[in-house]
Amino acid sequence: MTVDSDQLHAIASRKAAVRLLPILCLVYFMAFVDRTNVGLAKTALGADVGISAAAYGAGAGIFFLSYALLEVPSNLIMYRVGPRRWITRIALTWGAICACMMFVQGEVSFYILRFLLGAAEAGLFPALMYVVTLWFSQKQRVSVVGVLYLAVCAGLGLGAPLGGAIMELHGAGGMYGWQWMFLVEGLITLVVAGIFWLTVPDRPSDAKWLSPQEAAVLDERAAAGGAPAHTTLKGNLMVAFGRPFIIALAVIYFANQVNSVAIQYNFPSIVQSLGVEGSFRIGVVSGSIGIGALIGVLAIPWLHRRAAGELTVLTGVTVATAVVAGIYTVTDAAVARILLIDVAMMLLIGILPVYWSVAMARMSGLMAAAGLAFINTVGLLGGFTGPYLYGYAEGRGSEAGGHAVLLGAAVLGMLLVPLLALALRSENRKRATAPLMEDAR
Repeated sequence: MTVDSDQLHAIASRKAAVRLLPILCLVYFMAFVDRTNVGLAKTALGADVGISAAAYGAGAGIFFLSYALLEVPSNLIMYRVGPRRWITRIALTWGAICACMMFVQGEVSFYILRFLLGAAEAGLFPALMYVVTLWFSQKQRVSVVGVLYLAVCAGLGLGAPLGGAIMELHGAGGMYGWQWMFLVEGLITLVVAGIFWLTVPDRPSDAKWLSPQEAAVLDERAAAGGAPAHTTLKGNLMVAFGRPFIIALAVIYFANQVNSVAIQYNFPSIVQSLGVEGSFRIGVVSGSIGIGALIGVLAIPWLHRRAAGELTVLTGVTVATAVVAGIYTVTDAAVARILLIDVAMMLLIGILPVYWSVAMARMSGLMAAAGLAFINTVGLLGGFTGPYLYGYAEGRGSEAGGHAVLLGAAVLGMLLVPLLALALRSENRKRATAPLMEDAR
């Protein structure tokens, strides 16, 4: 590439970032708020409609079962119809179902609506990751994905206070505060879906705000180094789902999500158990994990870009997560526990851009759509497992059981990192020899 083409790519990338990242972040922010706001309603749902701690854990987690079930099919449809159309559809349906959560009357309706919410949102995150693979080069992706995870930090830091503030409408119009929260946040999501439809093109060649030369260089750099680029799943299932590095990374992501989601869905009730009163105050204190997540998203990808090896930071963060989980299990002080949870979220959220960068470096086209969805599907199963096991332990009055869930998942992730390293070495050797085999033919 010439210096001129490098400059052209830099200009086009800045345009793409300015145009696309704000709305992509807004969509993911609302998705995160709409799936986790149920944590603020946990105590009220128990008092108002009789949902027990165990039923809450099952209902919070069942969202991830339907999400996981439809994740790969959703992303395959997205690949055919285009991300603009499909992400808009996802946002419209999940926003409508979020608003319908105001009609929960008991455990059965709670389960049904949470299941439908997961089905509606299925495929969103890997679709956003696929958009990144279309617009940005591999070198840029860890930073771009890090920016997207700022939406998670905002969801953790601002979503809880926002939901808590809306819940202060308790009694207005004869509705509970949690009903107002689900209704208002669902309606906001419908507006965001419309904004996405109007502002996000499917790919660089569709963007009217790019010159043909800028669109071409974005396409070229985004495709560079991507492998493999098969156009059909038939005969390529092992390439999409069965490569050892994909499986190892997916299981590490599963362990990460067991801890991350269990914390997200139960932190407001933990804060309340420490004596904090009032929906807004509980929301503000609960939002402190957003600060930890923000530090992680800013610092960990920065360290990754400067690390000597691809897995150096990933290994260090995974080991640190297990250490923090171990300290948490033997700590009784309330303030120390809150700080440890904040540190844990810094590690758990901050490492996620690294996971996706490692994966996207080895995927493109249909294989990226399918493979990214598969990794996220396995992670979603962790999103079900964490809240379910934590809620089950809590329902039996076993605080130690909840701690064991968090510690066990952290240790599992740590033990799997060496296997991921071996799988990546093998994958790299195969990619290095593939051109030689092609030349021999």
